[in-house]
Amino acid sequence: MANLWQTLETAMWNITHRIGVVDVLDMLIVAVVIYGLLMLTRQTQGSAVLKGVLLLGAVTVLSSVIGLTALNWIMMSIINNGALVLIILFQPELRKALESLGRGRLFRHGRTDLAERNRVISELVQCMTDLSRRRVGALIVLERKTGVEDIVETGTEIDARISAPLLENIFEPNTPLHDGAVIIRDMRVVAGACILPLTESRSVSRELGTRHRAALGISETTDAVALIVSEETGTISMARDGRLTRHLTAETLKEYLEELFAEPITGLGLLKRLRAPRKEKDA
Repeated sequence: MANLWQTLETAMWNITHRIGVVDVLDMLIVAVVIYGLLMLTRQTQGSAVLKGVLLLGAVTVLSSVIGLTALNWIMMSIINNGALVLIILFQPELRKALESLGRGRLFRHGRTDLAERNRVISELVQCMTDLSRRRVGALIVLERKTGVEDIVETGTEIDARISAPLLENIFEPNTPLHDGAVIIRDMRVVAGACILPLTESRSVSRELGTRHRAALGISETTDAVALIVSEETGTISMARDGRLTRHLTAETLKEYLEELFAEPITGLGLLKRLRAPRKEKDA
């Protein structure tokens, strides 16, 4: 314990007495790079791998500070010999980072103002109600904290501003992109005709088709929210956290979307409301 305190005191003294302008600039550059990498992996399932790597790094530093020689030697061996493995694991993310850097979009974020949020909600509600009235099947996935980039890559890139006519045209029968899911990220339509994983739950009602099973599947593996229009009945449904809420009206759908976009990460109020009306326990 005495060695630990001595090491911490030495580190603090170096920080407060030996730090210069170049050191501050160096730390800022590293912080910006780390932030860019975190924002990049946030939109993919590689974020879980990155968390594991950071945990290994923390254990390595801690074992060195405390003096756990054997553990530190093992961790250092893993890190030194695992560099090539990490490059292979993060190959898609590294490629995207270089592409984004070349386009100057590495640090772009998806913040939107209140007016744009309200417009998007209005367009989504109009789209779902119009498709419901005409009994045109639809499946829209709203990406949240967990990235679904691997799902986006299964479809066709769109990258367009959200509008009801655009979404309705995508799901129009006999059009190239109507069969599959539309992915919405940061208030934009990023891809169409995407393939979603089907739910593996055996308790799903047999009256539910592939769209509902796919919506449940993506909501089970990520925190995304899926909106569904039944082709057979025109019923509007929402899947979240592996649960399905059916028979939504334009008013209830608008209320759910307002809470969803207001609280994109926690969504506790939305979760309570989703479990209240017409709960589908078998779904």
